[in-house]
Amino acid sequence: MQAIFDSISTQLDLSQGEVRRLFHGRGHCFPGYEQLIIDLLPPLVIIRLFEEHPVELLEQLDQFFQQLDDAVKPDALVVQHRYRREDSVELRWNNGTVDPEQLLQVRELGLKYNVRPLKNQNSGLFLDMREGRRWVRQNSQGKNILNLFAYTCAFSVAAIAGGASRVVNLDMSRGALSTGRDNHRINQLPTDQVKFLGHDLFRSWGRLKREGPYDLVIVDPPSFQRGSFVASDDYRKVLRRLPELTMAGGQVLLCLNSPALGSDFLLQLVDDCCPELRYCERITHPADFPDRDPEQALKVLLFQKTG
Repeated sequence: MQAIFDSISTQLDLSQGEVRRLFHGRGHCFPGYEQLIIDLLPPLVIIRLFEEHPVELLEQLDQFFQQLDDAVKPDALVVQHRYRREDSVELRWNNGTVDPEQLLQVRELGLKYNVRPLKNQNSGLFLDMREGRRWVRQNSQGKNILNLFAYTCAFSVAAIAGGASRVVNLDMSRGALSTGRDNHRINQLPTDQVKFLGHDLFRSWGRLKREGPYDLVIVDPPSFQRGSFVASDDYRKVLRRLPELTMAGGQVLLCLNSPALGSDFLLQLVDDCCPELRYCERITHPADFPDRDPEQALKVLLFQKTG
C-alpha cells in the first residue's frame, strides 16, 4: 500500500489543482494492483477498480484521503466498480456540493474542459494525452489544423489557445462535438475559425480536401470501436489519404492507444501507405502514467511531409 500512497502524494503535489492520474496500476509497474487506477478530477477523486479487490484496500485509501491537509483534500471520494453491471458506483463520502453524476468543469494546463466523471468509457477528456495537447498548443501558431476523430475537441481547444488560425474538427458523434463547442466557449476562445463536422470520415474526404491543405493533421482514433474504427484494419485507410490533405512541409500527429499494437505498427503502415511522411519523434508520455512496457502505452508519433 505504501507504493500507492507515495504515488498519490507525489502526483497531488504536482497537480496544482488540475486533473491528474494519481495512481496508474494498469501500467504494470505495481505488482498486484494492475486493476486499480485513481484519478483526480478536482474536487473529486475517483477510484476505478476493474476487478474485485479486498475491502481493506478501499478502507485504507478512504482513510488516507480523509487525513490529507485541507489544501489538497478532495471534496468527494467515489469508487467505480467497473467489473459490475449493477451498483457500480459507490460514494464513499462527499464533503462538498459537487455531484459526481453531473457535468464537471476541470482544468488541464490552464485550460478548462467539461467532463462527466462517472461515464464508463469516455468521460470527456483522456488524461494520458496531456503531453500531446501541450505539444499542439506550443506548435499551432498561425496554422490551419485538421483534427480527425475529434471527440470533445480538446486538441482544438489547445490549438486555438496556441494561436492556430483555423481548426477543422471531424467526429461521427454530434454529441461529443457539442461538448467540444462548449469547451471552446468556457475558455472564451473564438470559434469563428473553428468548424465542427459531424460526419463519417470515410465518406468525407472530398469535404476535408476542400478545407485544406493543412499545416498539421491530428489523427487520434479509437483503437477498437466496432462499426466505426478498428485500428488494425482501418488506420491504413486514413494514412493513404494524408498526402493529399497535408501541405508540403506540414506535420502529422499519429496517435494509437492499443496495448496490442506498438510504434512499429504505425511506422510500418506509414512506410507502406504514405512514404512522403518522415518520422520525427515520439511525444513524451505523461509521468503520471508509468508503464513497464512503453509500447503497450499510448503512442503519439510526429511526422513531417517531405517535398
